[in-house]
Amino acid sequence: MSGQRVSRRDLLRLLAYGLGAWAMRPLLRTHPLPEFPDAPRLGRNATGGVIEVKARPDVNSATVRRLADDAVVPWLREVVGNNPYRVNQRFVDIGDGYVWAPYLQPVRNNPQTPVTELPRFGETPGAWVEVSVPYVDLIMDSLPPKSPWWKSLPYYRLYYGQVVWLDRIKVDEDGRVWYHLIERYGSYGDTFWAPGEAFRIIQPEEITPISPNVENKRIVVNIAYQTMSAYEGKTEVFFTRVSTGALYDAWGNRVDTWATPIGTFPIWRKLVSLHMSGGTTGAGWDVPGVPWVSLFEGNGVAIHGTYWHNNFGVPMSNGCVNTTIEDALWVFRWTQPEVAYDPGDRMVPMPGGTRVEVHEE
Repeated sequence: MSGQRVSRRDLLRLLAYGLGAWAMRPLLRTHPLPEFPDAPRLGRNATGGVIEVKARPDVNSATVRRLADDAVVPWLREVVGNNPYRVNQRFVDIGDGYVWAPYLQPVRNNPQTPVTELPRFGETPGAWVEVSVPYVDLIMDSLPPKSPWWKSLPYYRLYYGQVVWLDRIKVDEDGRVWYHLIERYGSYGDTFWAPGEAFRIIQPEEITPISPNVENKRIVVNIAYQTMSAYEGKTEVFFTRVSTGALYDAWGNRVDTWATPIGTFPIWRKLVSLHMSGGTTGAGWDVPGVPWVSLFEGNGVAIHGTYWHNNFGVPMSNGCVNTTIEDALWVFRWTQPEVAYDPGDRMVPMPGGTRVEVHEE
């Protein structure tokens, strides 16, 4: 590495391996949460790469500048523009130009006043917490990393809307509150410390059932139109855009193995948060902290919140039904079975809970 500059991300990772998690505290105390733009709504580059800011809401217009991965910008308004190569024609005005909307995860910057005593809402001390800032850097407490997700990255980070379990709290000598975070379900065993101000404690009333006494409920997913509706009897009570199984890979090849299964299925398990992984080497996936998961097919297909893209209305997933985090929470609360805050997981035997009907057209 002689003559090469080491980025802060690489430095943090090297220190984590060499010194251990809590030995990094003096360094991280000098790096509080990032200073995000001062705007009610923000957008995070969720592509994993560099994206272009255009002079007009048109992909063929001049490039004003470029945004690095995870860059956060003001989300001033959304407009219809021109992208002849894609289905979505939405662009976001970020002040000095326009970004194609599916590239940006809609986020907010709502730092919290952290608690210093561990809450208890059930039999297990602790609480479900949601990331309330665009992103937060973590200190891994269980080195070396075990999950393929964390092994593949030069840093450890959670994003707005991800949900994990808070099981311990520490206050350091400077008075800063640190949360110890785990994934209760689907985890490879990785655990973390993170600044408490980056997380909002989810209250039990936030997951109380919606219309629990209505019996004739069903979810309808339309593959052709990439939409999802909820019905109480014959009355549609909810409608949104979704992203079902991707039809083509990055090279334009048809990929039927990613298709969302067609048919009628009962919801058989629901989880507040799940580390989702699957597939084969080279074509697998591994995604931590997926919120509001409603599993409806035996191979693990689910309706769930999505923080890694904003391209709803276009097939994008490995078979699941991707929704916004807010829409996934609504489905989680409205469908059967009901789920208690603690343990935040419930499985039911056949015939299962609310029906999910997946149609091709």
